[in-house]
Amino acid sequence: MENQLSIAFIGGGNMAAALASGLAGKVCPAGNIHVIDINTEAHAAWQARGMTTATAGDETLARARVWIYAVKPQNMRDVVASTRQWLRDDTLVISVAAGLRADTLADWLGAPGQPWQRLVRCMPNTPALVGAGMTGLAALDGVDAADRELAARLLGSVGEVVWVADDAALDAVTALSGSGPAYVFLFLEALIEAGQSLGLSAEQARQLALGTFAGATRLAAESSDPPGVLRERVTSKGGTTAAALGVFQDGDFRGLVGRALEAAANRSRELAREFGK
Repeated sequence: MENQLSIAFIGGGNMAAALASGLAGKVCPAGNIHVIDINTEAHAAWQARGMTTATAGDETLARARVWIYAVKPQNMRDVVASTRQWLRDDTLVISVAAGLRADTLADWLGAPGQPWQRLVRCMPNTPALVGAGMTGLAALDGVDAADRELAARLLGSVGEVVWVADDAALDAVTALSGSGPAYVFLFLEALIEAGQSLGLSAEQARQLALGTFAGATRLAAESSDPPGVLRERVTSKGGTTAAALGVFQDGDFRGLVGRALEAAANRSRELAREFGK
């Protein structure tokens, strides 16, 4: 734990709360975390954990080594304008705002003709709320190796991290892991409903679906074999699994997943154009 590291969260929503929970006492003391949140009713909860709070940017920001912008992308431009005066040359800026390009944010943070380059954009997902997140990160050219390591350590406090090359790759991250939990929840819903239609109780179907999903993903994570090999091992010719997989194949399951991710990536690009105006 680094007693000298200080972090400011600009925006105090669910993702900020998840990250702060992962950081406090592990990466830095809770007292080194400052949270700016316009919702004054939320301040008591932050303060109870030993963190300081404010409703707007102040000189405390100038003392923070890392700024984490965790506000809605449609509000980001105004929030940046109200805080950028306290940026220092050694401030590492991390953005968790979905759909907002790093170069757009760099322009807003920097001076005319001098975009802010010490910037990491990341795309976490909601399992970060339980310490099991998956985060994609992309850095601008001004982020050195030490800053990259620090950013990875901060986001790694709530799960795993993967570095990607740029904003375009983060569109793919958004489509796969950023939106991915919703796909998993949809599939779980379908499994539970189908289990009930076959005569199981709601609780039985839920327990079986959740346990199967958790076990299968753990097996895939811990196995050196690719998912396709693991799938083949479960699938006996002419058996029950083969019958079910045949229905998926007839419905073009792989193509459907591909089209779904493409739609999400396209929407991510559209939002970036909208928010960057």
